[in-house]
This record gives sequence, C-alpha cells and structure tokens, in this order.
Amino acid sequence: MIPNPLMPLAPIQKVSRRIRAAASLAALLFAACAALGQNEPPPPALEAPISVYNNWSSYDELSDNIPLTETLAMRELDELLRLKRAGVRFDYYMMDAFWFAPDGAYRTWRTPNWPKGPDAWIKKCRDNGVLPGLWFSTNTLVKIQPAPAWRDSLNADGGAMSFFEGGFLPDFMDALQFWYDRGIRMFKFDFVDMSAATPADAAKMSKAEIRERNAAAFRRALLIFRRKNPDAVLLAFNGFGGTLDNTYARLPFADPTDLRWLEVFQMEYTGDPRPSDVPEADFWRSMDIYSDHMVRRFEQLGFPLERIDSTGFMVGKTGTIYYRAMHAWKGAFLLMMARGGWVNTVHGNLELIQGEDAHWMARVQSLFFELQALGRIHTFGGIPGNVEPYGFGGVTTRGAVYVAVNPAQSVATIKLPQLAPNQPALGFGRIQFRDAGFGPRLNGDHITLGPGQMAMVGYGAYASPQYDFGLQEDVVIPRSIAPFAANFESTGAGTIAASVEPPTHGVLRVIVQQYDLNGQLRRTWAGGPPNGENMGKVFALTATQADRTVPVKIDYDKIIWSGLSWAVGEIDANDLTPGVSVNIRFHSSEKDPVTLKGAAYLVEY
Repeated sequence: MIPNPLMPLAPIQKVSRRIRAAASLAALLFAACAALGQNEPPPPALEAPISVYNNWSSYDELSDNIPLTETLAMRELDELLRLKRAGVRFDYYMMDAFWFAPDGAYRTWRTPNWPKGPDAWIKKCRDNGVLPGLWFSTNTLVKIQPAPAWRDSLNADGGAMSFFEGGFLPDFMDALQFWYDRGIRMFKFDFVDMSAATPADAAKMSKAEIRERNAAAFRRALLIFRRKNPDAVLLAFNGFGGTLDNTYARLPFADPTDLRWLEVFQMEYTGDPRPSDVPEADFWRSMDIYSDHMVRRFEQLGFPLERIDSTGFMVGKTGTIYYRAMHAWKGAFLLMMARGGWVNTVHGNLELIQGEDAHWMARVQSLFFELQALGRIHTFGGIPGNVEPYGFGGVTTRGAVYVAVNPAQSVATIKLPQLAPNQPALGFGRIQFRDAGFGPRLNGDHITLGPGQMAMVGYGAYASPQYDFGLQEDVVIPRSIAPFAANFESTGAGTIAASVEPPTHGVLRVIVQQYDLNGQLRRTWAGGPPNGENMGKVFALTATQADRTVPVKIDYDKIIWSGLSWAVGEIDANDLTPGVSVNIRFHSSEKDPVTLKGAAYLVEY
C-alpha cells in the first residue's frame, strides 16, 4: 500500500546516486529561489527526449462516437511496430481515456470491449521494446463510478473527490502502484479538479485554501510514488493550470499555473489541438499557431521548453481532430518536434502513415532528437497569438536549425538570431522545408516569408541536402498579397456586408473576426460530432453579383468542438463578372451580442 500522503516521508533506501544528486540540486534551486520570492523548476526529470504513441483520436468518446476496443488498440500497436521497422521511433504506447470498467476503481478493464483485459496488449508492447502507459481522470468521475473507498471524499454534487479528505487518494495511489507492478510505465493525469472538497470542508474553507490543500496532498502522494518508482513517467493534462480554450487571454492565466508541479511531473500539457484566434486561409495552419502560442505562453510563465507538451500532432479520423486525417501533417509534425518538448507524441490513426511518409517522419525525428538532446531548443521572435512572426531554433556544435512562421496577412521578414552565447557565425544556410507557393527568401540570418507561411532553415552541417525535407504541397501560400478596398458595415444582429468592385485578376480574400461588446475576441461553440453544427453554416460567408451566387472557398467548414472566432473565404476573379459589384455578406449565428470586423485582400497564387 502507498503511504498516507499526509504523513511524513519515510527515507527511501534504493535511490540511485543520480537521482540523489538531482534531488539535492533541485532542493538547492528551490531554496535559492525561495529567498528570491520565486518558484524555479528543477532540472529536467527525463534523462533524454522520448517518443510516445497515444491512441486518442484513432477513437473518440467525447467529441465523437468511436469507442476504444481491444481490436482497435491492438491494430494500432501492429501499425506502431510496422512504423518502428521503417525507422520511426516509439518508446511508449499510451492507452488513453476510458479503458477502465465504470465500477472497477481503475483496477479492471471494461467489457465487452476488453473481454480478457489488457494482458495481451501489455505483453506485446514490452516484448517489442515499447513501454505501456495509462490515462486516468484523476479525481473526477468521468465515465467511472465512485468506489466505496472514495465516498467519504466526494464533493456535494458527487462529481469529484477531495485529495486531502477521506479514502480516495490512498486508494487511487494503490491503483497506480497496481498498474506499475503489472508493467505500466507512463501515467497520464487528466480532468483534475483542485476545487473538490467534501460539503463539511467546503463550508468552512476558502476556495484558495481548498485548492492549495488538494494540490499539496496530491503532489506529496506523487512524490512518494516517484521515489518508489523512479522510472515512471508522469504527465499533467487538463486541470493543472492554464487558459487553454483561446489564444487571446493575457497573462497571467485565469487558471494559474504552478511550477511546483514540476517536482513530480515530467511534463505539463498546453491543450489539445484547436484553431487559434489568428485567422488563416488554411485552417490547419491556424491550428499550428495555437500550439506554438501555448508553448510560448507556458515558457513565459517559467516552464522550460523541454517540460512542455504541446500535444500538437494528431492525424486521426475522428471529431476530436476535426477529421483531419493527413491534411497538412508534415508542417504540424515538424513544428511539434521543433518546439523542444522532450515528450514527442504522435496521436491517432497510424495506418494513415505509409511508405515514404514513414521514412520522412523518421528523418525528422532523427534531426530533432539530436537538437533536443545535444543542443537546446530556443524560441525567437514575437508571440504567435499577437500575429507576430516567430519561431523555434536548435543549436549544436554541428550547426543550427530554425523553424520560422509568419502568421500575418502580409509578407514579413524575420531575423534568425544567435541562440547561444558561444554559437559560431551561421555562415551558409539553406531552406530545408517550406509550404508551397510563395518562395521564402533567405539572406544571411534573415528570412522573408509569405502570409501564413512556415519554413525550416539549416546552417552548418544542417545545411546539407540530407536534411532537405521538401515541400508541403497541400499548404499553398500566395505569392503576393495586398489590402483591397472594402467597407464592411453592420446590416443587422450578427451580420456585416460590403459591396466591392470585382478584381480583374487574382483571388479576393475576405477575413472576418468576431468580438464581444468589450472588444475581446469571441469564440462561438457549436458542439461536436455527431450533433454539432458545421461552422460553415454557423459562420456563413456568402457573395453575390446581381442575383447570381458566387463561389466562396472556405477551409473552416468543419464541426469544430473547440469553437471559432474568425472566418476566411476566397473568391476567384475568374468566377466574377467584370464591372458588376460583388456583394459580400457574413452572418454569425452566435446568440450573444457581438461586433464583427471585416477586411479584404487581393492575393495572387
């Protein structure tokens, strides 16, 4: 049994010298920082970067109706082993949400989905050099019933358990040890609720006191668990801090982060992939910007990049990833690796990754695992959500690699700065990956990117052709862009319109952003599959000439469970009648009062 986390810690005898040294260094760091009135994280808990497969988004029981079954999980394990044979690295296989029986207190697997339990999966993973992991909803009752030992920890509405009262936490930690002893080596903690308290304590304690006591109790229990099982990898997901549903919230987050969690967790997560509040003609690029932005925000709050999990790469066929499949996947994968987190996770349907795509992925892994382990990843430029060019760069004794993104609706030049004090001069550089369309221009340590474009540049040894990752052909960036005169005016609740002269060439790009009455960007949530509404109908962007409807190309026509604050549409001049005014109309089905702002650009592809 795991000791009561509220009792003093007993000495742990079998701890490696390395762990003792790390613990001593961490203690010194925290003592020094306490004197400064700050919280500084300990050194990285992982010895080296790792690669993880997570099967979420190959199934989806929250924003879709595709269940987790043994057949699905074992199929994805077979695909993982196929990719390993092709050179793709996978160290762990995370079994995500809802593997457990509702009445099993996290100790039994649900039937009939897993009629014989997990033994075959655990054995096949370990026989093939892959360490298995499990997801837990921590102290909230998400598709699980309260066990008898948990009942004296329940809050008033019966949806969550207190960590510092009753029998829940000791029993939960026993469950973690039970699975560790059966071979599980990675533990994902999700949907935590630090505000949970029994009715008696909720009546006499402040919310702040309840949160602090819950956090302290759980942190202490995990510290005991980690000391007993030093090779266990613990991941913090929803509930451990951060405003994750948008990219316009300012710091500090309304749900504050706490660097003390880095005493027990190797990684902290920054939100599932979703569109940012930066409008892009390519929907998937806006999603890249979301993950980039969240990593930058957590870095600003003091989290080392190697301890931040962007969760930014999913190639699933379910609602959680908007049925993305393999759309614009190369840029998303390269950015996930470039952000510097030491837990590099691939989510979703591995069967989609075939042939040369698998070899491409293995090559990218090889480069960025070297940069992560031998060098250090750094950020540069502005804040993604503020529509400022930015990027991530890695440097080793062999050279440097920069991945830059221009989120703006204009051509922009960004400096690729010195990343380390002893970094040698960059010398010859080479663009090693880019989106199609606009040709980025590299001039020494500056790169010019088209609107919404990303590119990777290598210097030194990394300028070699062996690091040429080619072209992302399914993201096409305009070769030119310029503002186009369009005066949008309100014509009713949630509606704006403009009448413009038709361009004689190129493409007319229309961008609308939605704000609340206080001038803050405002997302509209229209639900998830199968009953959610398509955002192409919720944000209806139309164009007409006289009585004729003109085609408007949009890329946000998806069921977007995470909400959207913008719309981008494009009208090809070839579809327009010369000399006849084009009437553009946008209507939002948002129920709350909103303000809409529109703009237009002339782009050439």
